[in-house]
Amino acid sequence: MRSAIGIDIGGTKVAGLRVAEDGSVLERRERPTPADDVPATVETVAGLAAELAEGGGEAVGVGAAGMVEFAAGTLRYAPNLAWREVPLRDLVSERTGLPCVVDNDANVAAWAEYRFGAARGFRHVLLITVGTGIGGGIVADGALFRGAHGFAAEIGHIIVEPDGPPCGCGNRGCWEQVASGRALDRLARAEVERDPSGRIAALAAGDEVSGRHVSEAAREGDPAAVAAFATVGRRLGEGIAGLVNVLDPEVVVVGGGVAEEGAVLLDPARAAFVEAVEAPEHRPEVPIVPAALGNDAGAIGAAALALGLPA
Repeated sequence: MRSAIGIDIGGTKVAGLRVAEDGSVLERRERPTPADDVPATVETVAGLAAELAEGGGEAVGVGAAGMVEFAAGTLRYAPNLAWREVPLRDLVSERTGLPCVVDNDANVAAWAEYRFGAARGFRHVLLITVGTGIGGGIVADGALFRGAHGFAAEIGHIIVEPDGPPCGCGNRGCWEQVASGRALDRLARAEVERDPSGRIAALAAGDEVSGRHVSEAAREGDPAAVAAFATVGRRLGEGIAGLVNVLDPEVVVVGGGVAEEGAVLLDPARAAFVEAVEAPEHRPEVPIVPAALGNDAGAIGAAALALGLPA
C-alpha cells in the first residue's frame, strides 16, 4: 500500500506520521518546535520527514499555521510564529529528495476529517480548530477551498469586537480572542482576582493562571469554570452561525485542544448557533460535531494531500 509522510508544525512540537493511503498511521515521531528560530524549525521539519521516509513513503506533506500560498509552497506569514516568506516546500524537498506539498494546518486537518474522520460522507464541510487560537478549513463540493492566493479560511481573524483584546495578527478583537483558549486564559485570571479562594485559584496553586486550570476545574464541575466555558462556547456558536450563513456547509466539525473538552464547550455553542443563524426553522439542520482524528488530523491530512488524493 502506498504511503506518505505527514508533518504538522505546532507552536510547541512538530509531529510527524507515516500514513498509508487509507489514512492509517504506520509510524509516528515528534520533536520540539524551535518556534523563534525559522532555520532551526525548517531543519527540524525536514529532518523528521527524512527519518520517517527511511521506513517508506513517496512524498511529504506539511501543515503549517499561517498564510500559505499553496501553489508556491511558501508560508507567507504566521501570526503567532516567526515565519515570514519561507519557501518551505522547496526547502523540505531539497533536504529529503522527495516531492513535497505545504498547506495551512487547518486546511490539512479539514481534508483529513473529510477523507477519514467526522465529515466522511459529506461534500460541504467547515472545520474549526479551537485551541490557543482559532483556525479554519473549508471543503466545498469535495475539494479544499483555498481562495485566490491560498489564504482562505483564516476565520480566527474576523474582527468581532473592534476595541477588544489585541491579537497576534496586529488587530484587536479578533474572533479567536473571544472564543478560544486565549479567552479562557483571560476569564481564568479574572475569576481568580474575583475569588482567590476558588477552585481555579487552588488548581493554579500560585502558578500563572491559564485556561488549563479552567478545563480541569470544569471537569470537576466547578460552577465558575463551567460558566467560563459557557461564555466562550456562546461566542464560538455565534461565530459559527455567521460562517454558516456565508458558506452553507452540510456539517461543522470542531477540533483542537480546547474543543476536546466536549459538551461543556459544544453544548453552549450549539445553543448560541441556533439562536444566531439565519432562519434556522427554514434550513436543513447543520450539525456541529466533534472532530474524530484528534491531534493526528493535521499530519494525516498533509500526507493524504502529498499522495495526490483528490484535493
